[in-house]
Amino acid sequence: MDGLDRSRAFLKEVKRLVIKVGTAVVTRADGRLALGRLGALCEQIKDLNAQGYEVIVVSSGAVGLGRQRLKYRRLVNSSFADLQKPQVELDGKACAAVGQNCLMALYDTLFSQLDVTSAQLLVTDNDFRDKAFRNQLSETVQSLLALKVIPIFNENDAVSTRRAPYEDSSGIFWDNDSLAALLALELKADLLVLLSDVEGLYSGPPSDPKSKLIHTYVKEKHQGGITFGDKSRVGRGGMTAKVKAAVNAAYAGIPVVITSGYAPENIIKVLQGECLGTLFHQDAHLWAPVKECSSREMAVAARESSRRLQAISSHDRRKILLDIADALEANEKLIKTENEADVATAQQAGYEKSLIARLALKPGKISSLANSIRVLANMEDPIGRILKRTELADGLVLEKTSSPLGVLLIVFESRPDALVQIASLAIRSGNGLLLKGGKEAKRSNAILHKIITDAIPDSVGGKLIGLVTSREEIPDLLKLDDVIDLVIPRGSNKLVSQIKNSTKIPVLGHADGICHVYLDKSANMDMAKRIVVDAKVDYPAACNAMETLLVHKDLSQSEGLSELIVDLRVEGVTLYGGPQASCLLNFPEARSFHHEYNSLACTVEIVDDVYAAIDHIHQHGSAHTDCIIAEDQEVADVFLHQVDSAAVFHNASTRFCDGARFGLGAEVGISTSRIHARGPVGVEGLLTTRWILKGSGQVVDGDKDIVYTHKDLTNES
Repeated sequence: MDGLDRSRAFLKEVKRLVIKVGTAVVTRADGRLALGRLGALCEQIKDLNAQGYEVIVVSSGAVGLGRQRLKYRRLVNSSFADLQKPQVELDGKACAAVGQNCLMALYDTLFSQLDVTSAQLLVTDNDFRDKAFRNQLSETVQSLLALKVIPIFNENDAVSTRRAPYEDSSGIFWDNDSLAALLALELKADLLVLLSDVEGLYSGPPSDPKSKLIHTYVKEKHQGGITFGDKSRVGRGGMTAKVKAAVNAAYAGIPVVITSGYAPENIIKVLQGECLGTLFHQDAHLWAPVKECSSREMAVAARESSRRLQAISSHDRRKILLDIADALEANEKLIKTENEADVATAQQAGYEKSLIARLALKPGKISSLANSIRVLANMEDPIGRILKRTELADGLVLEKTSSPLGVLLIVFESRPDALVQIASLAIRSGNGLLLKGGKEAKRSNAILHKIITDAIPDSVGGKLIGLVTSREEIPDLLKLDDVIDLVIPRGSNKLVSQIKNSTKIPVLGHADGICHVYLDKSANMDMAKRIVVDAKVDYPAACNAMETLLVHKDLSQSEGLSELIVDLRVEGVTLYGGPQASCLLNFPEARSFHHEYNSLACTVEIVDDVYAAIDHIHQHGSAHTDCIIAEDQEVADVFLHQVDSAAVFHNASTRFCDGARFGLGAEVGISTSRIHARGPVGVEGLLTTRWILKGSGQVVDGDKDIVYTHKDLTNES
């Protein structure tokens, strides 16, 4: 179990939690209520309550709401002459009294809509000096929780003996962050969650691009090393106060997580063990690595190395690839040993067969990868090719040239062979590369990365290709839109969707591989049997394997279809039916048409004609690869021209949709995007363009002395 898993494992035992809601979460930037955020928060609390968690809320916001309400009231009651006079600052305690009423009315309304009851408990600093009060407080809260009532605490600022709510930090607690920490201790909570307007604690001001989110706070390491930004726009102490409260609670035995109150379901995700926000724990020093690797430093190093790679000759770049191919073959035994260890660990852990199939490097795979790299090395150098050459004016020539994108971040699951393909493509295209593989392939990825980077000369540097080993680093990398130029996720729908929702960096890839084969009534059935069986059986875990077989209605009772069904079953394929096929062919009904089996299973459905097949593909497919088997060329042309997928085939297996089979040498993945690259993405998909203008002293000067010719010189030597 890695450090992240150990540090969050205690969350499985959490039953009672205290949630502190800051003023910045309760209100918008203009001071008005953030009803959407507050409603989403109440829904989370309702779900937690239903799941058996005991939830205690500490909510700020009363003073801010009261000030907003009283400002409006003063405006309504003022004459024009009154408004010309200097406006006296509103009394903070009056604001607190009015605002607390508003705040609790809102909580009561929102929770009532969710069939949940809430209770208000106002406390002051002096109350906690009385032991009898503290005992009674615990008993009252215990009674409320037993009735599934949500206790909502706030400091009673209206009658507090502090000089002013925002000025006096003396006493047992000094703001609602420290009140939440105190209550967590008094009420024996298992977890304290402090909701903020940022994602957690950063190494510097969150607005600074160089600041890094700290996932686990280690007092010995981080204390004194953090630069805090401005305090919250509305609360008392901002992040400084939260950290102080979190440290006090954590080292008294209450784990604390500071996370964003803006993101939906963050509290639920924290309890599910997701690495969100910043964790404070008394044992944190035992989990922290001796030296953290900076995500930014890794990305910057990859960029610097990529520029050195681009500067060397085409011959030298080619030699690097050939050396890597030789090194892989020379170390095949070692690679096999590490891969077998990964496969054995995955089997013991009970991983799905489809994942283990992708994880295993089959016999001959290393030789195949090495040969693919040699093919790539012997292709025309893609960097600096002149794509278009135009004479703008006499002696002024513009060239559009191919150029590397910069730094790529590839996140992939299971398949260690993907590391080799991606690394070789990055080198051929002159890009820097950061790789994050699945933990199930940890040993395979580590040895492959070492072999590849050892083959890169010092003049370029092995940091050209960085291997990210911790899942904790991914959120930080996804924020580096100033250093990383493209993210390519290769894996499950969940992985791709999470990454797309977590970054401003362009993302290239596909979430699903729901590939169809349509069997037209004009199909040659002998050909159809070969194609369909190959499309499903050759490599069922691949994204280009057939998942749905569509059959023309005229073939539904044919001998040819019956034989095809037998052939599939002989190969061990489990067949499910859509509404039509399940009735006509007696198949168990499929749960959904939009389903990627990744195994020896597929869905069969009967359709009226090619147009119905096209409609079905557009409705339920993933725009990956779709195929028609037909002898009627007119029908085939309709399918080829109207199916809106990255790859559309006629009388050929969907398994051909692959970078190596397309002659691209290798692929970083298959894209179903419509911008930049589509289908198998090889070297060309990792390039962009640059404009090179060569002149002889020309100036614009209002275009007075220049005659534009715009002559195409592309085909001239």
